Amino acid sequence: MVTGTTMSPTLPLNDGRAIPQVGLGVYKIAEEDIGGVIAEALRIGYRHIDTAALYHNERGVGRAVAEAALPREELFVTTKLWNDEHGFDRALRAFDESLGKLGLDYVDLYLIHWPVPSKDLYVETWRALERIRDEGRARSIGVSNFTEAHLARLLTETETAPAVNQVELHPWLPQDTVREYDQAHGILTEAWSPLARGRFLGNEVLERIAAKHGRSVAQVVLRWHLDHGNVVIPKSVTPARLRENFDLFDFSLDLDDLSEIASLDSGERTGRHPDED
Repeated sequence: MVTGTTMSPTLPLNDGRAIPQVGLGVYKIAEEDIGGVIAEALRIGYRHIDTAALYHNERGVGRAVAEAALPREELFVTTKLWNDEHGFDRALRAFDESLGKLGLDYVDLYLIHWPVPSKDLYVETWRALERIRDEGRARSIGVSNFTEAHLARLLTETETAPAVNQVELHPWLPQDTVREYDQAHGILTEAWSPLARGRFLGNEVLERIAAKHGRSVAQVVLRWHLDHGNVVIPKSVTPARLRENFDLFDFSLDLDDLSEIASLDSGERTGRHPDED
């Protein structure tokens, strides 16, 4: 059992469950490296691991979970359905494949990775996720990279609101309208690329706020996410950076800080727009 660690706060989901607010993103971490990274993250206190079929490391994540000296119910594992598996039957088969690679009886959260509007199958795909949830093989279900229009169709044409909407979100792309829509409909907003892939480096506004709090710029950005109620999944393979990205729970930003950070909003993305295929 891992002991003596600080735990992330959790946030309630609309299905009665809860999600650790800070998790570990594992995009582009190689299968052969991921076990050591996750083991170190668990020692630090992470309990939330976010992977996807696209990342080609689900087997490594599953091995790390199996080898962890922690009860399964203390860990929160997310994976995602890739774009070429949309459609009811294809989604069911893709989930089976992901669960098999992970070697788990269930995942805590299963997401549609992108809406792929050109295929217009995300509503049908969502119904497959509802079945997977009803079978207990995904405890919660959600979406990723969905706009308000995509979400509105799900809410109109299906029985279940997503528990989570995971979107690109950082001070340069704060996604105010998406976050407001999510909140109004009981959907939790989760941020991928929370540090804008290093864009914060050398930013004078963030450097000044970091110096004021005696923190790193990355910690200021991650704390900005927490103060906005976002779930956040920073990625690192470096033990020191893993610790830094988790050491967020004994400070907060004030109104002046938040106002200065709001000035960074430029609408610029590090990834593509959800309406693009």
